[in-house]
Amino acid sequence: MQSSASCPDRGRLSIWQIFIQPGSVHIIPMHTLTNFYQNLGLTLSLLVIATFLLAGMVKGVIGLGLPTVAMGLLGLAMAPAQAAALLIIPATLTNLWQLTFGGHLKSLMKRLWPMLLMIFLGTGLGILWIGLSGGHWVVRGLGAALLLYALSGLFLPTLQVKPEHESWLGPLSGLITGVITSATGVFVIPAVPYLQALGLSRDELVQALGLSFTVSTLALALGLLWHGALGGGELSASLLALIPAMLGMWLGQWLRQRISAVLFKRVFFVGLGALGAHLLISG
Repeated sequence: MQSSASCPDRGRLSIWQIFIQPGSVHIIPMHTLTNFYQNLGLTLSLLVIATFLLAGMVKGVIGLGLPTVAMGLLGLAMAPAQAAALLIIPATLTNLWQLTFGGHLKSLMKRLWPMLLMIFLGTGLGILWIGLSGGHWVVRGLGAALLLYALSGLFLPTLQVKPEHESWLGPLSGLITGVITSATGVFVIPAVPYLQALGLSRDELVQALGLSFTVSTLALALGLLWHGALGGGELSASLLALIPAMLGMWLGQWLRQRISAVLFKRVFFVGLGALGAHLLISG
């Protein structure tokens, strides 16, 4: 694929065009890093590396944001389905790591399983209903989701969900999150504000976010697989994206000890809002 074609055609490219030579119907073998970068194209390769480096750094500082940043920046150059395929392995492994530590997994599963189930079902229903066509309206939907998330992070006060409302608000939040995930690859709205409103401790919240993001990522992966958009080539590319993502997380954890996490989070939401507005307007 020629790198110059990536941006103008972001709404129309098939996900296979990243990994298939022009005029060929065979997936390019990716036995080496050299093969991968040659087949992907220099410009798009640099975008992918820089994106996952930055996304990993954001997650290292504030504990979330890797898929959101990756979807937003890669959405500038490719269809959301393509970006979603690239983030599957980095998002899954970093989220599994996040949910493993904390010691609250059993109690969180017992409390959050209705929401988690509806995230999974909502993603599946959304993929069947909306599909993963990658049209311009999906790019605008991605922009709207990023902008909404940024505005909620900047201006939405900390809400409180009463225990008696969790039985219906949790599943509803999960269903809406799943549908948005299926269309945009962004799985933070409204799941993150809902989890923040449960009054969880810091460790519980971090673990709950990891649990929610893991379910969303796996549901999205199954949707891509069902659509034939997640094969060996995509998984190879996603595995390679894990390297800059993990390096970025390490840099973020180092940076977290040296800067104000509150200030960084505010800058993150402002940048994310600007990116979302750009995608929403330009489509």
